[in-house]
Amino acid sequence: MASFTAVHHDEIPGGPFRAIRAHFGVTTFGISSVTQSKDERLMSEHSEDHPQGSEEIYIVLSGRARFEIDGQTQDAPQGTLVHVPPGLKRTAFAEEDGTTVVAVGGAAPGTPYVVDGWDLFAPLFPLFEAGEYEQGADAANALLTELEEPHGSVYYNTACFESRAGRLDDAVAHLQRAIELDPGLAKLVADDEDLAAIRDRPELAEIIPSA
Repeated sequence: MASFTAVHHDEIPGGPFRAIRAHFGVTTFGISSVTQSKDERLMSEHSEDHPQGSEEIYIVLSGRARFEIDGQTQDAPQGTLVHVPPGLKRTAFAEEDGTTVVAVGGAAPGTPYVVDGWDLFAPLFPLFEAGEYEQGADAANALLTELEEPHGSVYYNTACFESRAGRLDDAVAHLQRAIELDPGLAKLVADDEDLAAIRDRPELAEIIPSA
């Protein structure tokens, strides 16, 4: 007989990032959440304009968010749902401390859902939050060897672990690969303190204008 599962959001391991899909073992759609303090970014700017890009729904579970979508601003207090189709540039910021946004996405129209990108990496974020950078770097590299297709976000986050762990050459190589796969990631580097140790490396000058 089929069974169901119920859990409070805050009981799911993580924080600020919670891998909801992995926690429940969902296989047909992606779902995750992020909790941030006032003025912090809730999600990196992206447009879902790659071949696997999907429409997304964002649910403001608590607090208040400000979405910026293709040059328009949308105020989103608790209880707001925001639907964004592929191709529109989007990001969001917390307007209050403790703002939580749940993101739900599927697959490109006409294709089956496949776990990829951020969702593959999400189970490792608790290691980052705990400061277990060496262990996280090892786990991230193991994940890279298991990928059926390369994903820029996985390489990027691996570089973050390695940079924090002092594995600077590996971090540079994986960041270069991340930007090769997803050029849009380059603009995140300038403000990402996780990559501060390698930001000025000469190897990155051509792909990161601010490096």
